[in-house]
Amino acid sequence: MKIESSTIVTSSPALSQRSGLWWGFLGVLAFSFTLPFTRIAVEGLSPLFIGSGRAVIAAALAGLALVATRQCLPDAAQWGRLALVAGGVVVGFPFLTSYALTTSSAGHGAVVVALLPAATAIMAVLRVKERPAASFWAFAGLGAAAAVCFAALRGGGIGSLGGADLLFFGAVLAAAVGYAEGGLLARELGSWQTVSWALVLAAPAMLALTAVSVAQEPPTATPVQWLAFAYLAAVSMYLGFFAWYRGLAIGPMAQVSQVQLTQPVMTIAWAALLLGEPLTWTTVGGGLAVIACAGLAVRARLGGVRPRPAVRTPRAAAARSH
Repeated sequence: MKIESSTIVTSSPALSQRSGLWWGFLGVLAFSFTLPFTRIAVEGLSPLFIGSGRAVIAAALAGLALVATRQCLPDAAQWGRLALVAGGVVVGFPFLTSYALTTSSAGHGAVVVALLPAATAIMAVLRVKERPAASFWAFAGLGAAAAVCFAALRGGGIGSLGGADLLFFGAVLAAAVGYAEGGLLARELGSWQTVSWALVLAAPAMLALTAVSVAQEPPTATPVQWLAFAYLAAVSMYLGFFAWYRGLAIGPMAQVSQVQLTQPVMTIAWAALLLGEPLTWTTVGGGLAVIACAGLAVRARLGGVRPRPAVRTPRAAAARSH
């Protein structure tokens, strides 16, 4: 898989960049249904069951794929990085959004989660120790402020920010860590291998939580709610990452992450079409403001990264003096 990825990247820079964008868009399209389908599923299933059960099913699929293709085990350092990916995208985002959507609408969540591209860019900056221009931090901060203001206006004021909003913000942070680290790790392990190993790593804990949730509240849902859960398990939790991490691995990561700006727009549209949620001016305006700030932050990073000063070793200094 690494050879295949290398071939794609080196064959034609323009072609590989276009390929990365398309793979990224396919992943974002898959993820855009996550919040609406989670909102459907929580009507009949507990958030604990949804968050853990979908990870168990996805881990079973991942294990079969890894065994069937005879993948080599990651090394010790990679297992540590996989734990970050698992914590962000296998545990953090699914659980936090599942609990948030028990009291919030999918459209509301989509606006707050629109911060994710900027948050992913920030995590990538911190991870690779870049020094972006000041405008990057300014736009990222404006995006966060816009999201907070939107949530406050919907709730009646800054002091009325609810638990669901805090859960959504936590989900953004968790996913940003998982996306950034997963995108880097996919260049070493492969795109689908990265999410597969992360799922396998988290499987024991997720299986235990699933058992607890079933014991506490046996799942009873309608066929539509079970279908929504099946999508979350097979696509949102697994197959969507095939495309998303492949796009990030082909890169450039910062450019591919811009495709994520389309996700809140599609999610709001699906929420209106599938759930009948109203398209209010507050939702549309808040979404556009957050998306615009996130897009400007990512573009500022692309055009304004300053290289870190090189560290001159004594040997290099001696060579220079001669």
